Amino acid sequence: MTDTFATHTELEQLATAERYGLRPDAAAFPMMLVLSFVYPCNAECPHCPYTNSNIREAYKDVPNMPQRIFKLIADEAGPHGAYLRISGGGEPMLHPQASELLVYAKNVGCKIGLITNGSAFTERNSRALLEAGVDMIEFSVDARDEETYAVVRKGLKWDRLLRNARRMLKMRDEIGSPSKIIASGVNQQGVDIDAVEKFWRDEIGVDNFIKRKFLTWGVNTSLDSQRSADPAPYLNTDEVPCPFIFERLNIDSRGNVMVCGYDISANTSMGMVGLQTISEIWHGDGFRFYREKHLAGRGKDIEMCRGCPDWQYRSWHHNYWKVVKDAESHRASKLKQLSDDDDFQSSAG
Repeated sequence: MTDTFATHTELEQLATAERYGLRPDAAAFPMMLVLSFVYPCNAECPHCPYTNSNIREAYKDVPNMPQRIFKLIADEAGPHGAYLRISGGGEPMLHPQASELLVYAKNVGCKIGLITNGSAFTERNSRALLEAGVDMIEFSVDARDEETYAVVRKGLKWDRLLRNARRMLKMRDEIGSPSKIIASGVNQQGVDIDAVEKFWRDEIGVDNFIKRKFLTWGVNTSLDSQRSADPAPYLNTDEVPCPFIFERLNIDSRGNVMVCGYDISANTSMGMVGLQTISEIWHGDGFRFYREKHLAGRGKDIEMCRGCPDWQYRSWHHNYWKVVKDAESHRASKLKQLSDDDDFQSSAG
């Protein structure tokens, strides 16, 4: 006689799929597209996977994402209001068309999250981004003083960072831009991350601060996990699927779509921008395979996932969306304060 009742394992899998699975906002289209916008960099940060690998060598022929590829991405992502997270293997503002392309993406409906070391900001490009309403500008800082900065952000100038960040914040308030400006730091040995956060929140006045986990990126780099100052995992990889394949995808400068941000060496290819739509890739067999394995509790059957040391540091809760929400709340409060101050001065006058 065939047992018509679901087994305990099957019930667990159904519960896992219901609890995790595609996030509602990613059912039709990824919530976030992480773009390797540029590979050259003006820094040699010791915690950076690109400093500790030869990945940039593989992109010498396409060091910057071509305008054609970027606009194809933006044009499809815009109607969905998806986030374009502008990062990659180098400093995004070194892209010769950085401001022009980010403004274009905003104009077609994309949300923009720019991650930058802040060294290449000028008054002109800062104003362009703020006037366009770039949603999130994240200064990767890792320090609260010049001495530490010289070590963790080798090649960059502390005084330039402070000048550019302060100008950006001041200009934003002057023009009333809705842009959120935040800072982040990697929680690594030799850095008092709590003191760094306090400095950037209290002294500089950013809208939020991200304490990032130190990641090794596994076989992609030579980084040593012992550099981490906070190795405590966010999730149990034996029980919880990796969230990234259910909310975002990564695209390199050639337009190749990788399965996730761990694959910075582009060993996977879910599809190519220009040959398929992003929606087709998102709902294609490649992503379906990974999702089904993870939801069945068999993510570690996949060699890349099994060897991923950073899966445990992904989170379904302590994530970019929480950072966005908190920064938006802080910015809204700041705008109200500025409005109240203006009203008070008008009535007093």
